[in-house]
Order: sequence, then structure tokens, then C-alpha cells
Amino acid sequence: MNDTTPGRIGLVAATAAGRRHADTLTAAWPHARLIEGETVADALRAAWAGCDAVVAFLATGAVVRILAPLLGDKRTDPAVVVVDEAARHAVALLGGHTGGGNDLAERVGVLLDARPVVTTATDAVGLPGLDTLGWPVQGAVAAVSRAILDGEPVELIADATWPLPALPPNVRAADHRDAHAAENTAGSTADDDVTGGGYRLLVTDRVVPTDGRTAVLRPPSLVAGVGASRGVPAAEVAELLHRVLVEAGLDPASLRCLASADIKADEAGIRSTADALGVPLVTWPATRLAAVDVPHPSEVVRAVVGTPSVAEAAALLGADGRDDDATLLVGKTASAMATVAVARHTPRGRLAVVGLGPGAADLRTPRAVAELRRAGVVVGLDQYLDQVRDVLRPGTRVLASGLGAEEARARAAVVEAVAGHAVALIGSGDAGVYAMASPALEYADERIDVVGVPGVTAALAAGALLGAPLGHDHAYVSLSDLHTPWEVIERRVTAAAEGDFVTLFYNPRSRARDWQLGKALGILAAHRPPDTPVGVVRNASRPGERVHLATLATLDAAIVDMYSVVVVGNSDTRLVAGRMVTPRGYRWRS
Repeated sequence: MNDTTPGRIGLVAATAAGRRHADTLTAAWPHARLIEGETVADALRAAWAGCDAVVAFLATGAVVRILAPLLGDKRTDPAVVVVDEAARHAVALLGGHTGGGNDLAERVGVLLDARPVVTTATDAVGLPGLDTLGWPVQGAVAAVSRAILDGEPVELIADATWPLPALPPNVRAADHRDAHAAENTAGSTADDDVTGGGYRLLVTDRVVPTDGRTAVLRPPSLVAGVGASRGVPAAEVAELLHRVLVEAGLDPASLRCLASADIKADEAGIRSTADALGVPLVTWPATRLAAVDVPHPSEVVRAVVGTPSVAEAAALLGADGRDDDATLLVGKTASAMATVAVARHTPRGRLAVVGLGPGAADLRTPRAVAELRRAGVVVGLDQYLDQVRDVLRPGTRVLASGLGAEEARARAAVVEAVAGHAVALIGSGDAGVYAMASPALEYADERIDVVGVPGVTAALAAGALLGAPLGHDHAYVSLSDLHTPWEVIERRVTAAAEGDFVTLFYNPRSRARDWQLGKALGILAAHRPPDTPVGVVRNASRPGERVHLATLATLDAAIVDMYSVVVVGNSDTRLVAGRMVTPRGYRWRS
């Protein structure tokens, strides 16, 4: 989903307290400024006219009365957040979804320690608004949204599997083969409708008739390849593209980008057309275009540009340079100075590999929460899924498994993503540190998009509880020999000992592996003083958290288990006021 946080933010205040709150925002946001006027009403109107969003430190009633005559279209009006005199509440008054008002209220709340007040219905019940999915939405948006909220049956009809977030159980997916028939009847009346006049949510790039019960999501499936003579007018490019799309029955809202040759990257007529459509212009080298098999190559074009095709080849390459997932819908069509072709690119599934942090909810990053709520399928260890079930949207499909099924989980997540779904694969700490990212990415290929979401590792959580043991170079070593031979682990521990690294042991000891930790500590003890500090943190940031300080000479390995992280200091690590500190060397050596 797109980030709808607005750009230029106008602040309006009538009192000294309001101006103090405004100062707090301007200190944090370079793009925010206090708007002045002869009266507060004048300042509010000026902020409305000149900014992308407004934060008003005024009474809600006053803001409503001043702005009511100025209201136009929610798709273009600024977002408005109202904050009370005591900064107890930040109310998203206008532009909650499309204008970014809800997000702005949350951000204001963080800075002012105010409670965000969001009243849009979908947010209140944890459902994704149709206008928050990052795609254009048309038709009976309000009616279909209300049906979803009220639990009425809504048929989801998509011409392909797109990586949508979870939708509630009353939104029932139809077979892709039903898409054409349902789209063709979308404009019929309740009396002659073959499906009984129910609500529908269509996901398609085709132009379809709509009625009062049908909303249409426009996926970014189309790429228009554009070739042109030097100096082509923007109006000619735009008119040709519009005509091609209309004749093909395709909606311009589904354009992902315009594509052309590198030599046309600065062609004003093409670039301004892309800007007007709100899509990027992607260009490719002539050699890359020449490698694409097209139905209508031209030796004349090759002589001029270095490739037998610009429009068709660029349309097929699209934004990511993969022509094997594209179908040419419209071959090259020419006007006096421009040529256009259109290709449809198949959906790419999305795999987010999400680190949940060490356990505490407040150590889980906002990005991790956003990815969990963006996913339609969440895959993970059962005990980790239990930590986040309250975050998941209604309708999320959850694939849980137990300990020892890491490879199966990774495969399952990739399979779901390859099928076109939006998938979140979760792990504790950081998913890339002794966790799920590595096995998943061994199976993931170029058919899916992959997003990594970093998390607070167990080592970082343990380090914070112990003090500052990681202040200098440190090494992570897993003592589990289930996947790594002990001889290899031993060499790595020896290298860390000889290099005088602070050493952190993951998977330090279990019932079946009770000797490896003692052996590893003995290797370190051969290179460090016996009074070297050692910290053991069990269940960092989780119930039952325990911190134990000892030395290499006194540590009792029996207190350590698989829920523990062991941190062994280097030769300079000291205990200062009961905290482990590894100096950086600025003054300790002076």
C-alpha cells in the first residue's frame, strides 16, 4: 500500500499553547510551517489553499464552519487534523484515507503525546479501506465498502491473483474464469442480473460497466511502450495513447508506467505525458530492446535507434525488464510522430520476510506491523503467530507449524507468493539472523517480489539489558550443531577468541546438547582473563526475563538454555556499576 503521508503541512494556531504545540511539529518536520493571517480564519483558508495538509490547533466546530464552504473533492482536498488546546487528542477530520489524514493524526499524536482519533469505519474495525490499497478504485466504492463493513456477501472477481491484503470472510473470491462473465453483467439491473444483484468487487484493467453495487480496483498491470520522433508534441502522444487504450477496452488507471528507449529519456512530449498520467517513464538501452522478440520488427527503426522495436519491446520489458511474464495486447500503432504499444504483465506475488523483534510488542517495528496488516497470508511458527494474532486483519489466512519445520515453512511461504498472494513470513528477532530469511530466499526466484523487514535481534535486546557489551567488534556464533558440524563451530569460536571479539552465543545449550557451551567457554578462557565478564539473558523482553552476570571463571552453564543468549566480553570489557561495558577506546586507554 502507498504511503499517503502528505508533504507540505500548514499549521494554524490561535493561542500561545497552540503555537507551542506548532513549534514542536516544526522542530520535527522541516516541511511544516506556521501559517499566519490577519485572522485565524484567514490563516486557515491560506493553509487550505497552499498546503497538502493542515494541522489546526483550534476547536473542531470552528474548523468545520470555516472550511465547509471550501470543500471540493476528497481526492484533491488537503487532509485536516484538529488538535485541542491541551494536545490531548489529534482528530483526523478530513482526508483520512486518500489525503493521509489518518496517518498524519497518528504522527501528530506521537510528537505531542496526544491520542489519535480516527473515525473512518474501516480503520475502526481493522479492515482495509478500498481506497487505501494503493490502487485506483472506481465505481460504487462507498456502497461496496459499507457492504463489506456490514458483513453482507461481496463477490471478489479478479482476472488474476493479485497480492491483496486480507479481506474479511464475507468477501468471497470467485474463480478467475468467472471474471469475464461477471464484468459483462456488472451494469445490469437487479431484475436481470445473473447473480441476483449482489455486491461485487472487480479487480481488472479492462473497461467494464458498473452499477450501484460494483466497485472496480485497477491493478498496475499495463505498460505502454512509446516511440517517437524528436520533438513530438505531448498532445500527440497523449491522444494516441488514449485512442489505443479506448479501442482495446483498457483503463488508463491500470498503467504501471510508460516505457521507451534510453535515447528518449529526455523527450519532453513522452515525459510530460507520463507526468500527466502520474506514472514513471522507464527507459531501456537499445541493445536490451533488440533482444526482445516482437511481432512487428522494423529495419528502418533499427537503422535509426539501434533496435528493430521500441514501442513493442519496451511495453514487453515493462518496469522490471522481464518480458517472459508479459503479453502484448496492442501491437505498435502509429500517428504522425509517435508509436504506442500496450502489454499486460502478469501479477507478481509478494513475500515480506518480517522480523518480529525479541518478543515485547513495543519492540516490534511499525514497518513489521504494517507488513503483517498488508499480508493476505501469514506463515510462521505457532508460538510466534500467537504474539501477533491481534495485529492481523480479519480474513488473514494463517499457516502455522511447529518447531523443526523451518524448511517447510519457507517453502510454503514461497509457494503462496508464487501463486500471486501477499505473504508475510515471520520470525523472531531479525528474520535474517539465524531465522527464516535465509531458507526462504534459497527457494524464492525472480517470479516474486521480496521485501525484508529488519527486527530487533535477541542479541541487541540482551545487550541493552546488560549495559553496553557490544560497544566494539563482536561476533555471533550459533552453538547448534544440527546443521553445522562441531568442528566448524569450534574453528569459528577459536577465531573469535584469538581476535579478541566480544562473542555472543546463540542456541547455547539444550537438553540434548549440554556440553558445547562449556567447550566454547573453555576456548575463550584460553585467550582471556578469568575475570572477563559474561552475561546471560533469558527471555529478553518476554515474560520470565532474567539477567545474570558472571565471569568466565564463575559461570554455571547449567543456568543456560535455548531461551538464553550468552555474551562474553573481550579483554577490555569491564563491569561498571553492575553493567557490562566494552569501551570504544576513546579515553579508557589514555
